Amino acid sequence: MTTAYLPFGYLGPLGLVVLFLLLLAGELWYPLRRRKRPTKRRWVVNLGITALSYAVGTAIVRPVALGLASLSQVHAFGLLAWLPLPFWSQFALGFLLMDLTFYWWHRANHVYPLLWRFHLVHHVDPDLDVTTSFRFHFVETFYSTGFRIVQVGLLGITPFIYLVYELAFTLATMFHHSNLRLPLWLERSLNKIFVTPRMHGIHHSAVGPETNSNYSVVFRWWDYLHRSLRLNIRQREIVIGVAGYLLPPDNHLIYLIILPFTRQRPYWRFPSGKASLRRRLEVDDPRVMLE
Repeated sequence: MTTAYLPFGYLGPLGLVVLFLLLLAGELWYPLRRRKRPTKRRWVVNLGITALSYAVGTAIVRPVALGLASLSQVHAFGLLAWLPLPFWSQFALGFLLMDLTFYWWHRANHVYPLLWRFHLVHHVDPDLDVTTSFRFHFVETFYSTGFRIVQVGLLGITPFIYLVYELAFTLATMFHHSNLRLPLWLERSLNKIFVTPRMHGIHHSAVGPETNSNYSVVFRWWDYLHRSLRLNIRQREIVIGVAGYLLPPDNHLIYLIILPFTRQRPYWRFPSGKASLRRRLEVDDPRVMLE
């Protein structure tokens, strides 16, 4: 693929690296949640899982999706090709539909047990920071190719829309996985539109109903429209991870690779056997973001 085919040439990848480093520094200086495990050891595990996922994504998922997007543009098939829209209207609609369909895909990975076995690898991280962003099992990345084919083919996504959304998706994913403490007023303002660290931190809670909320990637309103939005949990009260997988050996690299193929434990019970429940909420309205 030539540089001209990438949005903003090399500025896109360079911007991602710069943002990653800024978020990494920011969350070390202004952490949102207290860390439970040694940082460097987690980073090695997370980067190892990410490297495997990235290899599959760049070798299979991205070429397949972009190839189909090019065919869609040339042969004019898919929803966007059938709608007589000017360029920028087509771009805006395509971008929104990609984000909406990612909401559905993310939710499916929580709802269907077979998909959850692989998505679990992302959630059993006992802490949450920018290195968690792309910690996905490589098999999950591989079978997401099927979703990409359906998404790009039915919507008629062009290469330009795909690449711009891919860049926005990556920026948003790093931002909302970060452990960066923003001023509450600023985060509340950003969260009127975008997914933010406090919102996504609840999605990584060890309490089942909280994990099964806040599925959005870029725009937070998909959760609001689907009634899966939850903001009323204080970050200091959140246990990050999956209750049944909080022991130190559960986060070793080799174990994470074989985890989907092992006998699954009760997800929402701590190693002690106690159920992971939240018995009291300070604010009943799930739309209210707390400190």
